[in-house]
Amino acid sequence: MHIPDGLVDPATAVVTTAVGAGLVAYALKKSKEALDDRRIPIVGLMAAFVFAAQMVTFPIAGGTSAHLLGGAMAGILLGPWLGGLAMTVVYLVQAIGFADGGITALGANVIAVGFLPAVGGYYLFRGLTRILPGTRMSYLGSVAVVSWATTVAASALVAVFISFGGPLPLIAFPIMVGIHSIVGFGEALISMSVIAAVLGARPDLIFDQDRLPERASAPGGEVA
Repeated sequence: MHIPDGLVDPATAVVTTAVGAGLVAYALKKSKEALDDRRIPIVGLMAAFVFAAQMVTFPIAGGTSAHLLGGAMAGILLGPWLGGLAMTVVYLVQAIGFADGGITALGANVIAVGFLPAVGGYYLFRGLTRILPGTRMSYLGSVAVVSWATTVAASALVAVFISFGGPLPLIAFPIMVGIHSIVGFGEALISMSVIAAVLGARPDLIFDQDRLPERASAPGGEVA
């Protein structure tokens, strides 16, 4: 879902870069509270996993592409702001090192497919797990719903950037949203599988311990 160079006009590029930089600065400040020696390797592993998974892409409208986002998964596992920073690192490396996503569109990409799914997905997940039963099925079902919803929301925001702040016509909006409504099911399956594995092996590494299902096993076979 990366936006390449040329698909956002200069004004949109400047505004999204400023907003994206502000989000990164705020996330750095907030993440100091959550980052410790135990979590640093998890952040690196998450960023590496998303980076590798996003290299598998297929082209869609106007030079954009569809692939795993991973933002909601990062937000749920790492917390909203640390998850957003992990996604920012992924998009920065891809843009500079692999020309995957434009430099002038980096701010738009960080906002739409980085912080929106990580932060928005985290709080949507919090809301769902608050009202649903505290079971493993409800927990993983919430992961799936959030992953699908944030994929669609991110595609809608990308479509806004390239339709109203770029050269593509408004037809890009239904194309992007329609395709990612389908892509979102794959996102949901992958995110649910990854978080299920962490939930079964190391639930203590998941950011929100108060949202764990009732029978989540802690290391050593204890019940969390």
